[in-house]
Amino acid sequence: MVHIAAVVPIYRSERTVRELYERLKTALGAISPDFQIILVEDCGGDGSWAVIKDLASKDERVTGIQFSRNFGQHYGITAGLDFCDAEWIVVMDGDLQDPPEEIARLYAKAQEGFDVVHARKIRRRHPWLQEVGSAIFTRVFNALAENRYDSQIGNFRIVSRKVVETYRSMREQLRYFGGLVDWMGFPAAIVDVEHAARPDGRSSYSLARRIRLSTDIIIAYSDKPLRLSVQFGFAIAALAFLGGLYLFFRALFFGFPVMGWGSLIVSLYFLGGIIICNLGILGIYLGKVYDEVKRRPLYVVREIAGRVPRMPAV
Repeated sequence: MVHIAAVVPIYRSERTVRELYERLKTALGAISPDFQIILVEDCGGDGSWAVIKDLASKDERVTGIQFSRNFGQHYGITAGLDFCDAEWIVVMDGDLQDPPEEIARLYAKAQEGFDVVHARKIRRRHPWLQEVGSAIFTRVFNALAENRYDSQIGNFRIVSRKVVETYRSMREQLRYFGGLVDWMGFPAAIVDVEHAARPDGRSSYSLARRIRLSTDIIIAYSDKPLRLSVQFGFAIAALAFLGGLYLFFRALFFGFPVMGWGSLIVSLYFLGGIIICNLGILGIYLGKVYDEVKRRPLYVVREIAGRVPRMPAV
């Protein structure tokens, strides 16, 4: 077992992975000479894997893991943690926007008795449209989920070995590293860090991928959409009942005829839409349950380069 390790999912980072390695080597080596770097290549289709294999062949402290296809960032984190064997593990993105030089501060804070230390970005260096989308997601997520989400905190953090061991036992298909760690409830702290500009390329998270990830996270960590749909259904039914009573008494005591077939048809279409929407929400949850009961592996490894610190049990 090494003292400290870094787990980094890699996606289309051919131009930056060598710099990432050099900076990680310096940052981790300043803490302990006994360290490991685990780079998980998520089949981005560029030359990242060739670079990782070259690094692993020259430095036994580097382990490369390549998936058989693109599984996603949080599955890459899961694979890295499954193979990792260290007392302290740093998880960070591979685009160099999480500066490796900040690891020393996270580690120092963890030594004060915290099992989790989050890196909170002082200034996020994302395009303004991405910032707006993140702000909207934060509001929606906090309204629908059971736990609070801080948009300034990403994947960058350091966790203890017992946090990772608990994380390994949680094998649900919907992966969200930060949410799972927060759910555990281990003593946690926050350190403000700088957020660097992206040195190369652009974010791989398109609007569609962000919406899909946001939906999966909300479904994975809350049943509030189901409860809201039930409450909304009761509210519509109550309004319809009161409206019916009003029309009945108006016709009975004041002789007003019941008119408005057009409004009736509109109301039927409205209620039909609400019913279909509620069934859709229920169907999404049932679909996720179906994914869970199949018990498929979370990821498939195509190739491993370098020394394997630990073979996962599952």
